[in-house]
Amino acid sequence: MRLRDFIKEKSLIIALLFLAVLSIEIFLMIYPFGNFIKIYIPVAIFGLYFVGIGFEYFVKNRFYRRLEDMLDKLDEKYLITEIIKSPDFLEGRILKNLLEEIDKSMNENVNQYKYWQEDYKEYIELWIHEIKLPIAASKMVIENNKNMVTKSIDEELDKVENYIEQALFYARSNTVEKDYYIKKSSLKEMVNETIKKNKSVLMQEKTKVNLHDLNYHVNTDSKWIIFILNQIIQNSSKYRKVKNDFELEIYAKAGKEKVILFIKDNGLGIPKGEITRVFEKSFTGTNGRMSNKKSTGIGLYLCKKLCEKLGIAIELNSVQGEGTEVRLVFPVGSYSNL
Repeated sequence: MRLRDFIKEKSLIIALLFLAVLSIEIFLMIYPFGNFIKIYIPVAIFGLYFVGIGFEYFVKNRFYRRLEDMLDKLDEKYLITEIIKSPDFLEGRILKNLLEEIDKSMNENVNQYKYWQEDYKEYIELWIHEIKLPIAASKMVIENNKNMVTKSIDEELDKVENYIEQALFYARSNTVEKDYYIKKSSLKEMVNETIKKNKSVLMQEKTKVNLHDLNYHVNTDSKWIIFILNQIIQNSSKYRKVKNDFELEIYAKAGKEKVILFIKDNGLGIPKGEITRVFEKSFTGTNGRMSNKKSTGIGLYLCKKLCEKLGIAIELNSVQGEGTEVRLVFPVGSYSNL
């Protein structure tokens, strides 16, 4: 609060006070009062008034400065009503009461939206689990009636399953901390499980899979890492070179206070100007638009989001026409959540 602005706000009262003192002085001129009285009255009135507004400015300025300082230090600004003290002047108390009412109303609305979001999330998760039953039944029918047509249908069902799994993890991505279990996990086991999940696609494409140097253990949630690896491998498979043999290399290296998992392919690669954007939500890039594979731009975005929740770094390098390398960086001695 600036003094100039405060006095400007009081300008009307000062003007009225001046007119009142002027009328008193005119009245005193009629009577034979001494000059001392004529000077003392306006000086006393104006002097006491300015002492009063000076004290008022000091009290209000101190309160609003403290309020600004508290707001600057708070990450969640809405918590200001919890820590601010009741001020010594009426306007401040009214302001505090209004802020408390606004804060209460905001919390009620936020809680309502949280309830709706949680309800919707529960519905999505229930729907996903329910839809898996007819898919599993369809796969059993296919298994008992193998031919070229059912094989093609099976491949499409695998894609449906992947999108369903993606939807499930996306629904849970904002509450990862409630749904993971950090423990010592084997990189080799997690990679092998992911390769097993993609076995049919990799075999169909006659993929050369090279796994080596995976005898490391990291502190993480294996379920979430398998999902992340699955998204990366499916991306690699989706954007392979059609005329070339597809090669996939996965290995790990131990660095200073970290273990790095490398996933490399010899696919189409990513244009240089798009590398920094591949983790953006719904970004499909040139490959996604030009290829006959319909890309959603959700896979890598979700990988990035889940890695951040798990305290893992995800990095990507690519050369167009040569291939892509994705790195998962696991800190050694990471936290655990029981």
